Amino acid sequence: MGEVTLQSSGPLERRKVVSELLQDRGDLLVVTGLGSPSYDAMAAGDNDANFYLWGGMGSAVTIGLGLSLAQPKRPVLVLTSDGEMLMGLGALATAGAKHPRNLSIAVLDNERYGETGMQLTHTAHGVGLAEVATACNFDSSVVITEMNEIGPFRQQIQSTDAGLRFAQIKIKAENVEKVLPSRDGVHVKNRFRAHLGFSPL
Repeated sequence: MGEVTLQSSGPLERRKVVSELLQDRGDLLVVTGLGSPSYDAMAAGDNDANFYLWGGMGSAVTIGLGLSLAQPKRPVLVLTSDGEMLMGLGALATAGAKHPRNLSIAVLDNERYGETGMQLTHTAHGVGLAEVATACNFDSSVVITEMNEIGPFRQQIQSTDAGLRFAQIKIKAENVEKVLPSRDGVHVKNRFRAHLGFSPL
C-alpha cells in the first residue's frame, strides 16, 4: 500500500440533492440515518412515510432492509451518511445476501463526521463505499458527482423491481441549518405504522 492522499469533499449541495431525490416520491418509504440525513429529509418536506432514526447510528440500512422485505410492493430508500454507513458495513453484506429488489441506499458522502466536529471519515482516505456495495452483490452501485445524475437514480429508487441499488453521492463538507423532525421516537414510529395501515404500539 502506498501513501494515502487526502481527497477533497464532493461538489454537490446536500439539500439540493435530497430535494431532488424526494421529488414526486409517490409510494416511496424513506429511512433516514442519524443526524444530517434526517435534517435533509425534513427540509425537503416532512412526510408520514419518513422514518427518522434518533440514537440508532449504524442501523439505517438494517432497518431499511427489514422494511423492504416486509413491504415488497413499496419502494424503500435508505438515506444515510458516510459516517453512519461506515459504522454498519456488515449491513451491506446482509442486504446483498437477502437481495430485495425494492431497496435503494443513498449515502451522502461529505467525507466528514458532521455531528461530532467534521473529523475526516475513511472515505476521505480512499475507502470506496460503492466498491464495497458491488462486492456485496448489489445490482447497481454508482458514485454520483453531478446533479444531472440524480434524476436517473431517482427514477430507479421509485421502482419495486429495479434491483438492489447503491449510490455514493459526493457532497460538500458544509454546515447547513438543522431542520429537526420530531424527536419523539414513539410518535415517529406510530405515525409511520399508521401510514402503513398498522395500529400504534
